[in-house]
This record gives sequence, C-alpha cells and structure tokens, in this order.
Amino acid sequence: MLIVIDRKIPAEAKEKLSVSGTLLELETEGIVYPAISGHPDIFFCKTPQTLVVSPSLPEKYSILLREHEIQFTIGNQASSIQHPGSVYYNAAVNDRYLVHRLEHTDPVILQHCHTLKKIPVKQGYTRCNLLLLKDHHYVTSDQGIHRTLQRSGLKGIYVSPSGIVLPGFPNGFIGGAMAVLDRFIYVIGNFSQSPEGSVVREFLKDLDYSVIELYNGPLCDGGGILFL
Repeated sequence: MLIVIDRKIPAEAKEKLSVSGTLLELETEGIVYPAISGHPDIFFCKTPQTLVVSPSLPEKYSILLREHEIQFTIGNQASSIQHPGSVYYNAAVNDRYLVHRLEHTDPVILQHCHTLKKIPVKQGYTRCNLLLLKDHHYVTSDQGIHRTLQRSGLKGIYVSPSGIVLPGFPNGFIGGAMAVLDRFIYVIGNFSQSPEGSVVREFLKDLDYSVIELYNGPLCDGGGILFL
C-alpha cells in the first residue's frame, strides 16, 4: 500500500504509518500556501472510480505513482495560490456522496462521481473540514457543512477546530487531522489532547471503528492521509 502524507507531519506519526505501507511524503514549493503545500487533499481526490490528480503536482510524484502501479487521472484545473485554485480537489468523497463547493470542483472529479449524490456546501475546503464515514455518518469542524449535511439526512457531529494545529494559521481542521481506511480511523494526534476528543472517540466507537492515534500530541491538520 502507498500512503500519501504531508512531509511535515510529526516523525512519530510517520514511523507508525510506515508499518502499514510505503510512505509518499508530499512537499511542494511555490504552488499554494506554504502551510498546505504538502497536503494530499490539495492535490489529490480519490473517487470510487479513480484517483484524480492536479496537473500542478510535481512530476516526480506522478512517476512514483506509476512505479507503484497506481492508476490515476489528471484533472483539468491546476492547483494554485490564486482563489479558488487551492480548493479544486478538496472535495469529500466516499462511495455514496460527493460534498463540495461544486462550482469549484474540478470537472474530472464530477465526471468520475456521476453516480454519487452531490451535496453542495459553501466551504471550498470541504475535505479539510469533513470526514465522511460509513452509513451516512460524518465528523466536521464547519458549522455550515454540519447544517447542510443534517438537512440532507446525514448524521454526524460538529467538532470545534480550536486547538487543531496548522502552522501559519490560528488552527487547522478536523478532516485534515483524520483519515478512514476500512474499519480504522487514523488520527494525526491523540484525542486525549483535544477538548472534544472524548466526544469524537465515543462517536467513532458507537460506529464500530477502531481508532489509531499516530502520535502523542495535539491533533495536527496534515491535509488528511491518502491510502492507495
């Protein structure tokens, strides 16, 4: 398994993840804001059909994907620092839903998600703020997303982004600090160091997820973790 992460996440988290697969540590320069320059959710969107990749992704990473026999499709829109260039691939997608500010979603993502229910939200950094879970459940750190998903019949919880680390910004977001793989939830941090960590842990436990905390520190927004 190839695991795409931000090169800047804590070393302890990388070491623990490396047990599960080969790490692809993402790092770019001069494309988007430095704080999110290594975030997987800025350059990749995994759909049920394919992995959609920003044409701005440095070629060395496309070469690595090919070397690991990862099938992918190049999107139409180039990730960039100019609004809305950093949100084209920041859609939250699973096998049921596509949640995003749809006027900014790269057309290739929409093409490969044509069978999914599309839920439009105002927040362009959707995946940063939202982790979609099984059976219509979710966790989000955006009140607008929370209200919209509730109106759409989904069931989830809102978690304040306060205390989630994203260097260069007052805080990060819950979606960027978490990832889901089968019945496991990976957390870049330890819920015991989050004010609402016990609430999230109990919510995930009720859904029969096993939580893997990757390092003993505050939750860190690394743009998610991409399992390929």
